Amino acid sequence: MRGLLVSDLHYALKQFDWVHGVADRFDLVAFAGDSLDVSSIVALGAQIVVVSKYLRRLTERTRVVASSGNHDLDARGSDGERVASWLAAGKVPGVLTDGDYAEIGDVSITVCRWWDGPRGRDEVGLQLARDAARRRGRWVWVYHAPPDASPVSWTGSKHYGDADLVRWAREHQPDLVLTGHVHQSPFREGGSWVDRLGDTWVFNAGRQPAPSPSHVIFDTTERTAIWSSLAGSEIVRLDEPLTRPVATFTPS
Repeated sequence: MRGLLVSDLHYALKQFDWVHGVADRFDLVAFAGDSLDVSSIVALGAQIVVVSKYLRRLTERTRVVASSGNHDLDARGSDGERVASWLAAGKVPGVLTDGDYAEIGDVSITVCRWWDGPRGRDEVGLQLARDAARRRGRWVWVYHAPPDASPVSWTGSKHYGDADLVRWAREHQPDLVLTGHVHQSPFREGGSWVDRLGDTWVFNAGRQPAPSPSHVIFDTTERTAIWSSLAGSEIVRLDEPLTRPVATFTPS
């Protein structure tokens, strides 16, 4: 599988256009949360309509995954916790969204919601345990927050990650975890776009203000992952140990 990871587009429509333009080069395009922006002057409901149309259009070109992030929450569940109701399973036809599981070739995909409290956290824990029992081949999680105490959750002054994700990854050992949330990590000293938790590779593409988003291209067959941004490009080989500094990648 050749996949594209982007996250934290925050209603940057030129970046959605860029993704649409390259989507047919990939077997999978994954949006790891925060497709919307609660600080935008555009009403959240209008953003949902527009972004949902983008996601549906992308399904004409490739398989699409979209998990929720903290900016995507638009409703409250019966327990009072906030949810992204527009990304509930089946709400965007053809798109894998919160709670979904799918198998694409020999790769299993689990899409996790942004949890807003103990009920949501427990649901995600149950989802991962259920999917662990049926996974086939390589297993990929799409999960907005990066792991805590990791270079991929480093803001430049503190870690801003998810300790539960660390625990779940160590328990279930997925092959890849596709995250976002902490925009600065790849661009700060001490931060990075890539880390490993045991045998699990974790990516966070970060966020850049440009017509194209910073992004990660991962290939489960070639066993590579390449991060690209205005700051340059780097590459890791997924069948080798992670070493730092990460190697620079120069496109041929």
